[in-house]
Amino acid sequence: MKKTILFSLLATFSLSVHAEDGWQHWFKDGLGDAQVVSGQATYEVKDGILTGTTVEGSGNTFLAKGPFKDFELQFEVKVDDELNSGVQVRSHLAKEGDPAPEGSKNGKPLPDGRLFGPQCEIAINGTAGDFYDEARRGTWWSILTQTEAVRTDEAKAAFKKGEWNHYRIVVQGDHYQSFVNGVKTADFTQPNDPEGYIGFQVHGIKKGTGPYKVQWKEVKFKTL
Repeated sequence: MKKTILFSLLATFSLSVHAEDGWQHWFKDGLGDAQVVSGQATYEVKDGILTGTTVEGSGNTFLAKGPFKDFELQFEVKVDDELNSGVQVRSHLAKEGDPAPEGSKNGKPLPDGRLFGPQCEIAINGTAGDFYDEARRGTWWSILTQTEAVRTDEAKAAFKKGEWNHYRIVVQGDHYQSFVNGVKTADFTQPNDPEGYIGFQVHGIKKGTGPYKVQWKEVKFKTL
């Protein structure tokens, strides 16, 4: 009987370890190797929660890690009602002297250090989980790839105002998917960004407003 119980416990332990195999847990004790780019918003980690706080006069700011190719990213997020946010994936840092990004909406070069590319939206206005082409095409990838059918009423209502929301983002090859609280919110293919940075956004705010914050916890990442 004792041997049976021991083997059962060992098997359970083995399955538990295997389930977590390959996962990296980010921001448990600090920012690690992540770098703040594009703006002056502040980021801090306390009790395993990453908090980004707006700074008046700053543009969009990102806490960037990478670059990465194929991956799965999961996290819990909560955002102030007055603020929208997002997580960049396979995004790029502009360098001084670079031409305007291919597909750029206005055809103008970006400032040195500006992060641009696909962003999975965090917002209470029904756009959560859709991907926006930040600082480049300036529109939604669901429109660009004609996959708006994924943006169902259920998808638009998946993000819960004032609560922690679970995100799952999977990017493999040309295929991008997102799920908010278990509901599919994006599913499209596009070949333009085979590798790039992940960036946790604090959006810029209007003068005389804020400060506002966005918080992430239980952030985990796995290379595919």
